[in-house]
Amino acid sequence: MNKYIVIAAVVAMLTATSCEQKKDDGAATMLAEIEQLYEQGNYNAALDSIKLLRVRYPKAIAERQRALRIWQEASLKAAQQDIALTDSALQAVTAQMQAETRIYERNMLGVKKDSLQVRYEALIGEVRIIRKRMEESPQNRE
Repeated sequence: MNKYIVIAAVVAMLTATSCEQKKDDGAATMLAEIEQLYEQGNYNAALDSIKLLRVRYPKAIAERQRALRIWQEASLKAAQQDIALTDSALQAVTAQMQAETRIYERNMLGVKKDSLQVRYEALIGEVRIIRKRMEESPQNRE
C-alpha cells in the first residue's frame, strides 16, 4: 500500500513539474508577442498584453521583469505620441481662437484651449515620472 502512495506522489510531482514548464513556455511565447507588438508601435496593445501576462503567469519572474521594461518604454512612447497629438490640437485651437471675432465662440474655444493645456501639462508630468522610474529601475542599476 505504501508503494502506491509513493508512486502516486511521484506521478503528481512530475505532472506538476511538467505543468510549470508548460506555463513558463506560455509566458515566453506571450512575451515574444508583447515584444512584437512593441516593435510594431502598437503600444496600447502591448500594455494590455503585459497586464494579461501578469495575471496568467504570476510565477514567470524573468518574463515579468522583461515585460516591466517593455511596460515602461511602451508607456513612455504612448505618452509621447499623446503629447504630440495634444500639442497639435492645442495649436489649432489657439489659431482658431485668435481668428474668431464672435465673443461666445471665442470664449468656447478658450475653454477648449484651457482643457487641452491642462491635458498637455499632465502628459508632460507623466513622461517625467516614467523617465524617473526607468532611471530608478533595478534593471538600470546592474
